[in-house]
Amino acid sequence: MSSFFWQRKKPPSGLYNLGTGTARTFYDLASQTFNSLGKPTNISFIDTPEDIRDTYQYFTQANMAKLIAAGYDRPFTSLEDGVHEYVRDYLIPNAYW
Repeated sequence: MSSFFWQRKKPPSGLYNLGTGTARTFYDLASQTFNSLGKPTNISFIDTPEDIRDTYQYFTQANMAKLIAAGYDRPFTSLEDGVHEYVRDYLIPNAYW
């Protein structure tokens, strides 16, 4: 992804959403973190605090249309692969600083 724009002679300017274009949950992220650490999933839930319920963003999903229209056609790293790589290469060896 990092070389996509600088390799273009004149890419369309602007802000681009980056993601997979598929919504995922915080549960997906948390359970994959446990999985990548080789630990049993142990997640408990609490209610969203009342004072942020009306303004909390409950759903996010990157709209990839602008990036695709600019010619980007390569796949993005899956949540599972990205979390596993981060845990393996950065968290476990304490290399995240």
